[in-house]
Amino acid sequence: MAYLIEKKSRCAVIGYGSWATALVKIFLENETTVGWYIRNPEVMEYIKSNKTNPRYLRDVHFYTNNLKPSNDINEVVRNAELIVLAVPSVYLESTLEPLTESLKDKFVLSAIKGIIPQDNITVAEYINTYYEVPFDQIGIVTGPCHAEEVALERLSYLTVVCKNPENAVILGEKINTGYINVTYSTDIYGAEYASVLKNIYAIAVGICIGLGYGDNFLAVLISNGAMEMTRFIEQTYPSSRNTFASAYLGDLLVTSYSQFSRNRTFGLMLGKGYSVKSAQMEMSMVAEGYYATDTIMQINKKYEVDMPIAQAVYDIIYGGAHPGTTIKKLTKKLI
Repeated sequence: MAYLIEKKSRCAVIGYGSWATALVKIFLENETTVGWYIRNPEVMEYIKSNKTNPRYLRDVHFYTNNLKPSNDINEVVRNAELIVLAVPSVYLESTLEPLTESLKDKFVLSAIKGIIPQDNITVAEYINTYYEVPFDQIGIVTGPCHAEEVALERLSYLTVVCKNPENAVILGEKINTGYINVTYSTDIYGAEYASVLKNIYAIAVGICIGLGYGDNFLAVLISNGAMEMTRFIEQTYPSSRNTFASAYLGDLLVTSYSQFSRNRTFGLMLGKGYSVKSAQMEMSMVAEGYYATDTIMQINKKYEVDMPIAQAVYDIIYGGAHPGTTIKKLTKKLI
């Protein structure tokens, strides 16, 4: 029998970064209670006392008694039926390490736009493999939606992805607000990999901006990135999907051109001459594309999809290739 989420399911968010903070704000629009696992006890106490996150989206204030922050992950998970994961993928394993409560009877919604670098698998695959949560109890929330604009309540679109469309609709009701429009999909694989791949192409865009390339070339680069993303998804997992939809192309576009894009910023530093390590140290947030680049190229050894942009980014980040020379060679491969 297919798993169905109950409309009254209690929600809890795991993570306290900018996107986690934005999601808590969204869920509080509709939910009577929202649990929030905040790993750092000092941050947790600050939020309890001051009703705002001292590190991210400080202008968002939680003037409500419906928010239940805790630094005990087992307490948070125990008191909820819907668990929302919103931590950088590289930290997911360590974040969940103290968890002894079972996730098997929960619905897990991933808001992570990254891949598990230790295992070369997506978040959905990780939760299924290591926590034995069936795929019909796993969903994805994705789309062109930066946390900073959610904080400002600027109109944004999110796509909820579930194997069962009924579950997607129920989840959509929990995040649909005056500034969030919701669309639906059943393409868990495609949506996850699109959210991973777009970070790689945003790094490429940043590198090129840092090198002095203009809008004309960036338009070509991003359109080739969209084609490359489609090739990878279609050749690794053929399915009926529209990669022009906002969960695919829209997310790629906003990550490539937005001032809030950490991956674009990371690439920009590389293009301006920063080393990989110095760029990472300069940034206060994780650029998921750094890990995604290596993982995707490892996966692609099996499929051999034509991916000149991802290969160029890999050569720069992991091979020590000169950005200017590498991008110059890449320009000859684009159409």
